[in-house]
Parts: sequence; C-alpha cells; structure tokens
Amino acid sequence: MSLLFFAGDFVYKVKKPVNLGYLDYSALSSRKWFCEQEVLLNQRLCRNIYIGVVPITIEKGQARVEGNGKAVEYAVKMLRLPQARMLDQLLRGNLATPDMIEKVAARVARFHAVAAATPEIAAFGSVDTIRGNSDENFAQTKPNIGRTITGSTHAVLERYCSGYLDSRRALLAQRVTDGHIRDCHGDLHAAHVCLTDEVCIYDCIEFNDRFRYGDVASEVAFLAMDLDRFCRNDLSRVFVDSYVTYSSDTGVTELLPFYACYRAMVRGKVEGFKLNDPLIPQDERNAATWLARTYFELARRYASGSGLLVVMSGVTGSGKSTVAQRLAELLAGTVFSSDIIRKQLAGLRPEQHAYEPFGHGIYSAEWTSKTYDELLRLAEPILTAGGCAILDASFLHDVERTRAAAVAMRAHARVFLIECTAPHQVILERLATRQSARSVSDGRPEILEGQLARSEPVRGLPDGSYMIVDTSRPIDLIMEELWERI
Repeated sequence: MSLLFFAGDFVYKVKKPVNLGYLDYSALSSRKWFCEQEVLLNQRLCRNIYIGVVPITIEKGQARVEGNGKAVEYAVKMLRLPQARMLDQLLRGNLATPDMIEKVAARVARFHAVAAATPEIAAFGSVDTIRGNSDENFAQTKPNIGRTITGSTHAVLERYCSGYLDSRRALLAQRVTDGHIRDCHGDLHAAHVCLTDEVCIYDCIEFNDRFRYGDVASEVAFLAMDLDRFCRNDLSRVFVDSYVTYSSDTGVTELLPFYACYRAMVRGKVEGFKLNDPLIPQDERNAATWLARTYFELARRYASGSGLLVVMSGVTGSGKSTVAQRLAELLAGTVFSSDIIRKQLAGLRPEQHAYEPFGHGIYSAEWTSKTYDELLRLAEPILTAGGCAILDASFLHDVERTRAAAVAMRAHARVFLIECTAPHQVILERLATRQSARSVSDGRPEILEGQLARSEPVRGLPDGSYMIVDTSRPIDLIMEELWERI
C-alpha cells in the first residue's frame, strides 16, 4: 500500500494511488490527507520519529523530495529506526527477553488508558460491528481458498467466530459499558515495535478508522498472536499477564482466544492480498503465500483451543529433519531434535560425533529412552499453552509413539505423525554426504540396517492423523501435501 525510500537517517513513505475498497488513496488530495493523519496518529506512540508531511515536486525533469513548486506527490518523513532493535528481528535472533516484553506491555497499557473513547468509537464494540468485521474477513479470504487457506480451515474458523459471537453477547456488551472500546493502534505486531531507549510503536492504521476502533483486548491479542507465530508462547503469556497487571483489565484473558483468532485471520488475509499485486516480485508473493498459511494455521489452533504435536518418524537419512524444519515455518512450531538433545544429555556439543555401534553407548535403549523422555518433557508445556511442537526423532517403535500420543492427550493437543521414507539408495547417498558435511547426525549405513531390521509398523492412530511421505520428491511438493492434510 506504500513505498519506502531510505535516505541516510531519514525514511520517506509514499502511498500508492490505489483504491482497495477499505482503503482509498486514489486522489492526490486523499494521499496528502492520509499522510497527515499518519503523522498525527503515530505521534501518540512514537512522538519523536514522525517529523511531518513533505511535498514531492518535479524540477528539471526529476522528482525531488521537499522540493519547490507544485507538489505532484506527498510523503511522510520519519527518522530511521535501527533495524536491529525491531522486535521481530530480536525474536528471530533469540534476543527478546521477558523484561523487554513487559516494557512493551506497560507502554501499551498506558496508551490504552488515555486513548480516545467516545460514543462513536464505543459503537465499534457492538456484536453486530464485530460480526461485520469478522464476516468481511471470510468474504475477502474466500477467493484464496486452496492458495492460502484450505476449505476445511475456512469453514472451521467461520463456524467458530459465528458461534463465539452468538454465545458472548453479554460479555461483549459489558466491555462497551465498561469503556474498553478505544481508538487503538490497529496494527500491533512485532515488526511495528522498536526497542531503543524507549518503546516506539509505529505504523498504526490511518486509512480506515474502523480498523483502529475496537476493544483493547483485540489489540493485546494481536501482539500475543504474533509472539506465538515466532514460537515464543512464553513471551506471549508474559505480554498478556503484564498488560493485565498494568491495566487491571482482567477481562482481556477471556477474550484472548477469539481476538487472537480474528487477528491471525486479518494477517493471513492481508498477506493473501499480495498475491495479486503486480508491483510485488514473484518470490515475495511466494513468501506471502506461506506466511498467510502460517497465520491461518495459528487461527485454527486458537479456534480449536488445543495445541498440535507433530511426530516425525523414519530411519536415519529418511529426510525427517528437512521436513521438520519446513513444517516449523508453516505451523509456527518449535522443533526438538533427538540428535541434539541426546548429545546435550551426554555433555557433548551437537557437532561432536559419537560413532557408537548400533544399540550401544549413547544409542543404547536406555539412552534413547532418556532422550525421548526429554523430548516429551520439553514439548508438553508448549502443547499445554496451545502451541505446536515438532519432535524430530526416529520413533520407530510402537511404545515410543504411544508415549508421545499420551503426552499430547494429557495436554489436550492434537497429534499428527509423519513417516518419512525414501528409496534405499537415496538414503545411502544422503548418509555418504553427511560424512563429508557438517552434520549433527551420527547416522551411518550400519545404523540404517539396524533400524530397518528392528522398526515396527505404525498402527493404532486415529484416522487423518498419519501420513507417509516419500522425501525423494521436491520439498515444495511435500509441503503442499502436508499443508492440505495437517
């Protein structure tokens, strides 16, 4: 919707001349007005960053920012924020801390306490208005069924949202009465939070008031959902709990699953819009497709109220780790690798090799049992919190798979098992490559033969919770199939 131009310490943001229905930048006068609104509204949470609106003119046949003469375009002028201090970057680098998140929560709570709350704004908290916004999500998402969202997920989410609104009329009406409907930021996700000397929350929605007006619980759920997307369920809980402490708004917790589902739907929908934008390169559109799918999978987890345990199964060299890592991106899941955990338990570095004979040393039955115990111990709190855990291990025996299923059941989580296979020669070639490459795996041909001789067939899993994958095929094809099934 906008183009960014970086010039030293400054950033210039120019709005595209488009009309998307919910946003109309088609006229120059509209773009100027929305630029002014953007500066005004964002100064609420990022006062010293938004400098003002500047003209773009044509001088001697060239465009000039802050030039003289008649303006042919306008830009928002901002100070450039340090990329390394953006919350999404801190999360990717595993540098975000509970203290940081608590500061963000405190900042958001203070903002909400003084944000505008008028009768006009309060009307946006009515059930009918919320339902209208929710229905719009599903209508605008429908054209992308089969591309960014499966038909079954679309139907599940639509039933959930409609049912929730039918059953929570009194609660939502009380939120209006209690003054929790405010003029909020509207787009509070990790990429819009910068942690410098103070917390700067920027790029709020200026183009449509109804996307800002709403229950403060919806805004809290937005960032909580995004923290979940980064597989930081722990930080998500810190944010929500800290916000409740600073705001004394205990009603947020009950509304969180619905609004997190709604916000994940919004983000998935917005990423889906990119698929038809000719100004966006194809590789970015491909990335948007997968990111949209991640958001919709998150929305489905919120709607179901349960986590997801993915159990990888297969012999060494069968491609489990490759599939597990790609699944983690799609499902916003945390991967726990038996190769790494086994060595951690033995006091070894991941890259240190322990070339023991099959069934001996740290690959004995006793060590394997300890390793699987630790895998399940680490996964359970994530599942209990409604997250996704992916167990990257062989799981060749029925007793191991049964133990994993029991943990999922205890955490009220769904379980899905993926059995990875490949032609024998392909597996041998992979194992040979590992010997010359840096790998945490100790898999070798003799280990492969031992596993093949002792593996047990998968049985006893519920229908729809098990899939065999031939990993000799292209990984993108495999991911498409898994996306449709999981």
